[in-house]
Amino acid sequence: GNKSQDSGIAEMEELPVPHNIKISNITCDSFKISWDMDSKSKDRITHYFIDLNKKENKNSNKFKHKDVPTKLVAKAVPLPMTVRGHWFLSPRTEYTVAVQTASKQVDGDYIVSEWSEIIEFCTADYSKVHLTQLLEKAEVIAGRMLKLSVFYRNQHKEYFDYIREHHGNAMQPSVKDNSGSHGSPISGKLEGIFFSCNTEFNTGKPPQDSPYGRYRYEIAAEKLFNPNTNLYFGDFYCMYTAYHYVILVIAPVGSPGDEFCKQRLPQLNIKDNKFLTCDEEDGVMVYHHAQDVILEVIYTDPVDLSLGTVAEITGHQLMSLSTANAKKDPSCKTCNISVGR
Repeated sequence: GNKSQDSGIAEMEELPVPHNIKISNITCDSFKISWDMDSKSKDRITHYFIDLNKKENKNSNKFKHKDVPTKLVAKAVPLPMTVRGHWFLSPRTEYTVAVQTASKQVDGDYIVSEWSEIIEFCTADYSKVHLTQLLEKAEVIAGRMLKLSVFYRNQHKEYFDYIREHHGNAMQPSVKDNSGSHGSPISGKLEGIFFSCNTEFNTGKPPQDSPYGRYRYEIAAEKLFNPNTNLYFGDFYCMYTAYHYVILVIAPVGSPGDEFCKQRLPQLNIKDNKFLTCDEEDGVMVYHHAQDVILEVIYTDPVDLSLGTVAEITGHQLMSLSTANAKKDPSCKTCNISVGR
């Protein structure tokens, strides 16, 4: 290992060097660490030095400053030791960690061992607990509910032509991109088809503008969202703008998408929630959506084009509204929770 160069720290080979390091109980903002060490001079150990760094991105600009190494000085507690929050660990991020044992002297200086080997690990996604915190924040700003009748999906004409020619007329689920919260458990993992459902306040109909293409597929709301589907909260974020996005997942009961979400996402009551509801009134299904957030709905099964209609929109293609791989604003107090970004 590399010998410490810190001023005021002496070197002494007698202190045991940690080896066989094990990382366990990894969450989005904590982990447990343990290791083995020789019994020689073990009773002289008063502290552990733990050096944690984000793993260097091979594609990063080599002229940028590297992350400053962060060393935790911890009292020698029984192992495994929990490391939580000292560096505001980010979810779904690769880190390297190395350990020294140390003995504090009467003058305040430390005698240290050599560094251990370097271990790599990756933090976890947000848990249901963290997503519930995001959900509660989203509920605060959702606003009153407006009626809707259709879900819609905008794409280029070539997309729909491709679906007809190569997929037997059925739109296929694809893996969700990395837009939204960095710790979202659906990014890069959940397969689905994106739909919108927001309406214009004055018309009650979908807006004529779209960032995703001039052709729009519209499908009656009850074809995708009904008592045979489950509804899940997926994410809440903004992109350095005044408006916020909420991602919801609609999954047919018992489908692979439903099983995926059941393990990872808070489930919503389809009749009673702050974002998207489905209820029966006088024998007819009635639908409402939140006014003050932009809803992005992921449907987890294939959808046949014949269940709806495709037509060209008359409005503009506003690329500035695109959320493809959009990065969440980590400084927004409205849509962030107090764990790593």
